[in-house]
Amino acid sequence: MSLISALARMEAMASGRAQPVATVRHRRLAGRPLVLVPLTTAGETGAPLGALLGTEREAPELLTIPQPRDRDLRFAFLARLAEALLPHLESCQDEVELVERKETDPETGKRVTVEAELCADAPQILVPSAPGISFVRLLGRSMRFRRTAEEDPHAPYPAPARVPLLGRWLTHYAERARVPGSSLLLPMTGLLTRHWATGQSHLEDQHLGALLAWIAPPDEAGGADAARRAELGRDERGQLLVPPAGPATDPAFDNRLLAPAIARYDKGVPGAEEEVRALIAAQLRPTWEAMWQGIDLLRALPEAGHVPDRWRRDRQSYTHHRDRLRSGEPPQPRRDDAVTAARKLAMREQRQAELEAQEALDDPLVMAVRRLAGEAFRAEVTGVEMAYSEGKRPTPRPLVTVRTSDAPLLAGGGAAGPEAGADKLHRALPQGGQQRAELVESPSPGVLTLRLLSGMGRGREPAPGTVPEPGEAVCWTLFEHAPRGGPGLPEPDETPWTHGGPPGEPAAEEPNPLTQEDLL
Repeated sequence: MSLISALARMEAMASGRAQPVATVRHRRLAGRPLVLVPLTTAGETGAPLGALLGTEREAPELLTIPQPRDRDLRFAFLARLAEALLPHLESCQDEVELVERKETDPETGKRVTVEAELCADAPQILVPSAPGISFVRLLGRSMRFRRTAEEDPHAPYPAPARVPLLGRWLTHYAERARVPGSSLLLPMTGLLTRHWATGQSHLEDQHLGALLAWIAPPDEAGGADAARRAELGRDERGQLLVPPAGPATDPAFDNRLLAPAIARYDKGVPGAEEEVRALIAAQLRPTWEAMWQGIDLLRALPEAGHVPDRWRRDRQSYTHHRDRLRSGEPPQPRRDDAVTAARKLAMREQRQAELEAQEALDDPLVMAVRRLAGEAFRAEVTGVEMAYSEGKRPTPRPLVTVRTSDAPLLAGGGAAGPEAGADKLHRALPQGGQQRAELVESPSPGVLTLRLLSGMGRGREPAPGTVPEPGEAVCWTLFEHAPRGGPGLPEPDETPWTHGGPPGEPAAEEPNPLTQEDLL
């Protein structure tokens, strides 16, 4: 936890209200996001109990299962879920724009420019918390390998036609949620804690009701009392006043209300199915309202400058998945091969470093955290001396003297000094892009002399606006603004057998085998 985050939490505890830790919204919020609030059955991993979903606050769609252990009812639920979700997930497939991208010509091996389609937008799904994303991933895993009657007429318990397709979409969204900065599938608790600090622990922040009680207390009691009521308050029947945001349910609800209602349904008691449906709806509705309250809070924040760039990558991933489906490729494998896994890990590490840099550049509060950590400093330019590099074609290398009250970690972790010439610094240019510099010397405490290395154009004289003027305040960082990836990895068929490569061919992905639990 950073010093500013700790201070913000202490201020929240003292004032009774959550404190902002960001001045802008660092994630994309679509105009019509689909809100999905799922519930699972206690004691049976992955068995859905119900869901409330939709893109309109006043018109949610409720899906329930009166007996979650009944395989036919479960498939019927998944079929209804596919009918509700797939129109939203497929809504952006046909509206595209043409963009240019580099590809390798298979005949010549050269890089050529080609035109490709890019979906103009991508659907977004919001769930209450991180366990909701895990449940989406589990649903996708359990659905995408199912065989339909059309694919396999002899398959026992064939899945409804659109269920495997929904599983592939959910798997893609769940995998994309693991990429830092992605906004296709987001948890509301993660969104809110990124922008506000409360007076409770990170674990307690995973309770959506308690988190909103800190950000927008319902009365004058303050966030701590409101959060305590949201977590522990119960009515005369012993039921929570604010049900869990899912996908798990409260044991008191399961034992005292849900289990007896399901038992009555099993006995064929008239009205038992409607009773189960009403109970599940009562558990889902408070979370549904809390989700839209969180959306309203987030919409009040302006969008950060680098969010559109990261959303473009989400659109690219959505377009690539659309193309894979249309080309008839098989479902995503259960496990990635060694090269694919290594590429995913390297890409996510690069995206994480890039996200941290972009958030600091977009938000003064985030940059303040990096300044306190010694990873950036704000300085006033006190002098500029023009200089040039040595060689046949001298290029501008101006020397800029700055004064700062920050304490950047230069010269191998100590204070800046004459031996610190290898330290590389970066700043964002007003016209876009970044400029690199190196530390030349520190003639006195707080005074640094920097040599500009790039970002000045290709002429003999620096382009206007690329060299800071005396009296100008400039923020320099010790981290790159666009971190580069590592070395390339070989293709799967070129990897050694110790890492899943030759000899032999990879085994084809098979549907899930039947188990005793599949047969009632």
